[in-house]
Amino acid sequence: MSDSVLSQAEIDRLLNGGGDDDSDNLAENPQQPEQNEGIKPYNPNTQRRVVRERLQSLEIINERFARQFRIGLFNLLRRSPDITVGAIKIQPYHDFARNLSVPTNLNLVHMNPLRGTALFVFSPNLVFMTVDSLFGGDGRFPTKVDGREFTPTEQRIIEKILSMALEAYDYGWSSVFKLKTEYVRSEVQVKFTNITSSPNDIVVTTPFSVEIGAHVGHFDICIPFSIIEPLRELLTSPLMENSKQEDEQWRNTLATQVQDTEIELMANFVEIDTRLLQVMQLKKGDIIPIDKPESLVAFIDGVPVLSGKYGCVNNQYALKVEHMKNPSLASFKKE
Repeated sequence: MSDSVLSQAEIDRLLNGGGDDDSDNLAENPQQPEQNEGIKPYNPNTQRRVVRERLQSLEIINERFARQFRIGLFNLLRRSPDITVGAIKIQPYHDFARNLSVPTNLNLVHMNPLRGTALFVFSPNLVFMTVDSLFGGDGRFPTKVDGREFTPTEQRIIEKILSMALEAYDYGWSSVFKLKTEYVRSEVQVKFTNITSSPNDIVVTTPFSVEIGAHVGHFDICIPFSIIEPLRELLTSPLMENSKQEDEQWRNTLATQVQDTEIELMANFVEIDTRLLQVMQLKKGDIIPIDKPESLVAFIDGVPVLSGKYGCVNNQYALKVEHMKNPSLASFKKE
């Protein structure tokens, strides 16, 4: 009778509808599904690029920009705004675009001499708050965002705000890299702003919050990572304030020491083509006829540096310099 008794594994297979190899593996390894929960399929078309470095210089640029932009807004509105810089976000472009409200003022900007287009995004709350403050309002009657386009008056004010923002942004970059922003065009719908070749391309976005009284508006600066990637080393390692002064001092010291270096200047008077047999047949008193050249070329370590005429000055043989052969010496003289 003991041979006819089913084991527990056989009973489990019968209860599971006949069972298969997968059910056996699940019964024997109950922890296997939990181990596979963190595994995600790899898709090379949507693979996100990971940027682990902290862009410290870009944080300094944003702070400088915020201070300068605040001054411009104060001169325009005659009210004291408070601008807060948010944390820098590195994310795919489609994640940034799907969180934009409608209508949103999207301004495409070139960042010369870098290659590519960035976005200056002004939220409708910021536009309506600025218009209300500019015309003497105190925000008691908030404007509803109902999906309409901006009026010509609002567009005119946006242009003034954008002009101040671009000027302040150039100032913010001046300590790190000489940048000149150039306005391209404005859009309302994000689908017409193709600043990246793919929605999965990485962008660097910085949110800003503008407070005027009890009201708050927002705007963002979105830069494709491919634009600032050539400046990656500058953005991750901020420059020291005295680095420029130290480099200039080191350069002047090096130039002074190089100028005091002793070198040998050799002028080739004449060259004669002969043979070894003729040289061996020479004896004391023989004369080798030569023609006096009109000009001589002087060399330093085999490199021609100048040409001039041969003569005598104050009972000494001399060369009169006519022109320099090596143009790099002229630039060195200027330094």
